[in-house]
This record gives sequence, structure tokens and C-alpha cells, in this order.
Amino acid sequence: MKKTTIDTMSFEQSASELDQLITQLEQGTLPLEEALSQFEKGIALIRHSQEKLAKAEQKISILLESNEDAPLSGFEPHE
Repeated sequence: MKKTTIDTMSFEQSASELDQLITQLEQGTLPLEEALSQFEKGIALIRHSQEKLAKAEQKISILLESNEDAPLSGFEPHE
């Protein structure tokens, strides 16, 4: 199985990975070097997630500005 790099992860994948890292770090059982490595990876995941959110927010703003008179309605997913 090919290992996914942070840059190619979806927001959901990075959030899940970050949740796993937090759980490992909170347990306090990792050796110092591994804990530091996991912490660094966590920081990278947070930055990646923030970037994804900022891009989504920008896209939403652009879409709303394009047609600001359009009424907003609730979202109903297709089944």
C-alpha cells in the first residue's frame, strides 16, 4: 500500500491522522525522539488542514460574491 504524503491528504484524512497522533502523544509511552517526530508531523498536519480550510473559505466567499442576490437554502444531500 502506498503511503500518503501530507500534501496529498484530504482534510478528513489529515484530521483523522492528527487525532491518532494526539492519542499516541497523550498516552506518553513514546520515546522522546519518536514523540518529537510525531509532534513535528502533527504541526505539519495542522498547517495542511488550516490551508485546506482557508482555500474552502475563499472559494465560498468567491461563490457568494458572484451572485450575492441568490437566496441561500438548506443543503439536502442526495441519497
